[in-house]
Amino acid sequence: MKIMISACLAGENCKYNGGNNRHEKVLALMSENEVITVCPEQMGGLPTPRVPSEIKDGVVTTKDGRNVDAAFRAGAARCLEIARRWQPDLIVLQSRSPSCGVKQRYDGSFSGKLVEEPGVTAQLLMENGFRCVDVEDLE
Repeated sequence: MKIMISACLAGENCKYNGGNNRHEKVLALMSENEVITVCPEQMGGLPTPRVPSEIKDGVVTTKDGRNVDAAFRAGAARCLEIARRWQPDLIVLQSRSPSCGVKQRYDGSFSGKLVEEPGVTAQLLMENGFRCVDVEDLE
């Protein structure tokens, strides 16, 4: 099976704080399948580490008030290009991320409150017919 995975889940230090979200179930998938990793935020030109971002009123903004929407959308578009070319059977993304959250993301208030909406990349991939799951929903 071909699987596209959020790079942070594979242990790559690309998370906003410079760390990763290494996940044992993802590592097991990687050992048994053909895998490609992506980090939409880095692919959109954002540095690591970077100021945390959330989506409010459809726009991605950093905690210190900078509009980074264009970078998030550029990274999402790059991930879509890769998915179209590579045709993964499954895409596993980081839960609650403003890029990768499939079912939920933070509400833009930087208060920890969640909304039942996807992140920028997850939404674009799903709108284009790709099967995406939050890492927390891996069986």
